[in-house]
Amino acid sequence: MNLYLVRHGQDDESVRGGWCPHGLVEEGKKQSQTLGKLLSDISFDMIFSSDLKRAVETTEIIASYLEGTKEVFYTDQLREINNGLLSGMKNELAEVKYPGLYYGSLGYDEPYPLGESPNEFYKRISNFLHEEIMGLKEENILIVTHGGVINILLHLYHGIPYSNKETKFPIKTGTVTEIVI
Repeated sequence: MNLYLVRHGQDDESVRGGWCPHGLVEEGKKQSQTLGKLLSDISFDMIFSSDLKRAVETTEIIASYLEGTKEVFYTDQLREINNGLLSGMKNELAEVKYPGLYYGSLGYDEPYPLGESPNEFYKRISNFLHEEIMGLKEENILIVTHGGVINILLHLYHGIPYSNKETKFPIKTGTVTEIVI
């Protein structure tokens, strides 16, 4: 099985991401078109996508370049970490209301205010991989999601212990990473 892990195109960097409802900026739409062209020669058996707007827009643009593709399965299981009250908040305001609060500053079991902890996030992504993907017989699966999700999936794939204190696999927006299972 080949998994093609796509990080959504560029979004608004002036706000905190996580479960932010914002979509792509113009550069993100161009990145998604480039990805669509790049992936157009691959026949995907299934497509999974985060249901957050920036991932949905990326998926729709990519899918417009693909032929013979199955329906897209949008799921909240592929969302970035739930950053609770910080979701979509302007960076300047977040620094005033929650100074120094970032994913890497959280304790592993410490949740964002009204959000989830790094441990809960890790378990959600691990469960998705094991419950939704590992039993499939499909050859090529496209997964459009977020940098944090891909980072966890790569930790699981490589059998590397996960921590929110270090990003071992920094993933740029508008990129694809292939893994073979």
